[in-house]
Amino acid sequence: MHAASPAASPTFAGAGAGPWYKHRWPWLLMFGPAAVIVGGSFAAYLAVTRPDAMVVDDYYAQGKAINQDLRRDRVASALALAFEVQYDPASATLSGSMQGAGKPLAAPLHIYLAHPTQPAKDLQLLVQPDAAGRFSVPMPMLERAHWQVVVEGPQREWRLARSWSWPRQHTLEIRADAK
Repeated sequence: MHAASPAASPTFAGAGAGPWYKHRWPWLLMFGPAAVIVGGSFAAYLAVTRPDAMVVDDYYAQGKAINQDLRRDRVASALALAFEVQYDPASATLSGSMQGAGKPLAAPLHIYLAHPTQPAKDLQLLVQPDAAGRFSVPMPMLERAHWQVVVEGPQREWRLARSWSWPRQHTLEIRADAK
């Protein structure tokens, strides 16, 4: 038999180039799955620590409440109610007026400003219009959002509701039966 000479032995690419962790390609290939694991862990953390406020547990009770709201909407229509409000960020005041059948309404009002995604930012105001139906109330800085506004009578016997994109809409007008 004939012994192979050292010059005739095959050489492999990368042989003698060092251990795998000193090359960039294994690290580049591992970066994608590692980023997915970190991102997924963060998303799971957010899902567990911040419950979804939009989910309702009792759908039957919610449906009954909707029917009650429709009855109150019909009462507002019968009274021909009209509400107008604006927010002044310079003075941090919410001011407006309330009318019933074209005449000033001086009864106390409940005004609810519901934040679209964070119930902790909802605002509840009790205002007392003057004899001309006008009111002004101080309130904290109104966040830029698509607010849901609900105005109710003193015993919650009627209701006006509409959405308000402040500050894009400077003034909000709600009229009973206005579509």
